[in-house]
Amino acid sequence: MSGRQDKDIFALAKERMLKWHLKGRDIVDPRVLAVMMEIPREEFVPQSHQSQTYSDGPLPIGMDQTISQPYIVALMTQELQVDSDCEVLEIGTGSGYQTAVLSKLAKKVYTIERFSELSEPAQAVINRLGIKNVEFYVGDGSCGWPEQRLPPSGCFDRIMITAGVPKMPEPLVKQLADGGFIAGPVGYEGVQGLVVCEKRADKLIERRICGVRFVPLLGKYGFEE
Repeated sequence: MSGRQDKDIFALAKERMLKWHLKGRDIVDPRVLAVMMEIPREEFVPQSHQSQTYSDGPLPIGMDQTISQPYIVALMTQELQVDSDCEVLEIGTGSGYQTAVLSKLAKKVYTIERFSELSEPAQAVINRLGIKNVEFYVGDGSCGWPEQRLPPSGCFDRIMITAGVPKMPEPLVKQLADGGFIAGPVGYEGVQGLVVCEKRADKLIERRICGVRFVPLLGKYGFEE
């Protein structure tokens, strides 16, 4: 199959994704819809699963991790209410697809990945796409961004957790700006809920969006290995 044919197939699949999996459900933010159409998801999907690139389901990317289904990526992005003034912390770079989506909406994205085997190829794709406002770090995401490398404000306007946690990790809550939002799957395997919290005077105002199922976040303030 030629490169042109591949592009045509992906373009049609992306249109179906937009119509049925995003607009057809509850994704209404025009900025999120535009970014989901702009970012080439196929760049982040392993060759072995290219035919499923725009299907509405998670796909394996190695290291027992997955790239989330398009709907969940769009939903979490919409719920986080990211704008061009936001500095965003992402916990779990994974394939880099969610990172790329956030980068198109935010001032800057700081992303942490536990596995260098995932972080390095994700960074390569991000660079290849010409995205310049992303900073990468390999380490325990449950502990937050390294203190010595925090943005000038010392905190983040938005935080997205892309793996399951038993509760919102305290270091992340500490690094969230007052009035900021943190979103992620909270709970145990099989019974997670996508939760969005707004920080007000050091307290979290929680809102549950829907049931989800993510791989666990391993780390000091996540799940034990």
